[in-house]
Amino acid sequence: MAKSSGGAYSRMPVAGEHYPADLAGLRAWFPTDDACLNYLDWLRWPGGFACPHCGGMDAGKQADGVYRCHDCRKKVSVISGTIFHKTRVPLTVWFEAVWLLTSDKGGGVTAAHLHRVLPIASYQTAWSMLGKLRSAMTTMDHLPLSGFVEVDETFIGGPREGTGGRGAEGKVLVAGAIEIKPDGWGRARMSVIPDASANSLGRFITANIAAGSTVITDGWRPYGRALRGYGYIHHPVVVSATSQPAHIALPGVHRLFALVKQMIGGTYYGAVKPEHLDEYLDEFVFRFNRRTSESRGLVFMRLLQKAVGAPPVSYAELVRVPTPKNIHPTGAPGPHTKPGTLNLPPLDYPWRQATTLGI
Repeated sequence: MAKSSGGAYSRMPVAGEHYPADLAGLRAWFPTDDACLNYLDWLRWPGGFACPHCGGMDAGKQADGVYRCHDCRKKVSVISGTIFHKTRVPLTVWFEAVWLLTSDKGGGVTAAHLHRVLPIASYQTAWSMLGKLRSAMTTMDHLPLSGFVEVDETFIGGPREGTGGRGAEGKVLVAGAIEIKPDGWGRARMSVIPDASANSLGRFITANIAAGSTVITDGWRPYGRALRGYGYIHHPVVVSATSQPAHIALPGVHRLFALVKQMIGGTYYGAVKPEHLDEYLDEFVFRFNRRTSESRGLVFMRLLQKAVGAPPVSYAELVRVPTPKNIHPTGAPGPHTKPGTLNLPPLDYPWRQATTLGI
């Protein structure tokens, strides 16, 4: 990915030049928090510093890495106004978490796993980190789907409370869309919708599919009303008339549903709360749409690019439905645990200094 005279990208990124190709490369590139900060600086302002307050491009850089804009005189740190804003977690830990989240094509990673394998002080911190990264995975700023697009809806969720059944009650309705290409499937979109009415389906379709596209659906009548007047070509497939099950009549979108349910039921053990389901759908779609990437390091880079372009998210915003906190018996909590870091000096064969190993 060479740079133009202004410093902006002019070709596709290259492994080993613009992003680490593998885990060994990740740790060689980013052994310190300063190296991580420098990379985020490069991703956020590839053409040179641009003040987020006034747009000015003339600035001085202080010893601590903070810029001072010469036009508005305001100080701007590399991570201010991003999802890393005011983070206490060292960037080396963030980068390792991003790698774990993006290195698998479809599985994802749990907060419990991050807390277990990285020096993260608490489960809540690990959960918050993943929530902030998912907030950057939105597809709202991407080009809409186009061409031939399958659309359908499905219910996602566990069994109804108090019963052993698996009916629609207690589940969440999700709409999905996927491009159908001559050589396979293209990009996808998914979102929670309140119901399967023409209004709800229409909002999902117009937000995610370009006008002029051919929209392939089942015979559910509200689709006809949802598509009318928006410039779409509607191709309904009446499943009952085809003598084929729905997953054969609409194979792309049903495969999409099967994969996301596998992620939620497998990686996350089905423990995704309805108020957070959209975030997990964004996570799935982010990775699904990059499933053909030659290097997972490129996916790592793309998520960091989105992370430095996304606004800060508070813990309260992530929780959405708060639960009462346990009150400390003395009325005052203990001191905060100092965040762990991966920015550590090498040790001189510590096992040689240990006491004799018992067998």
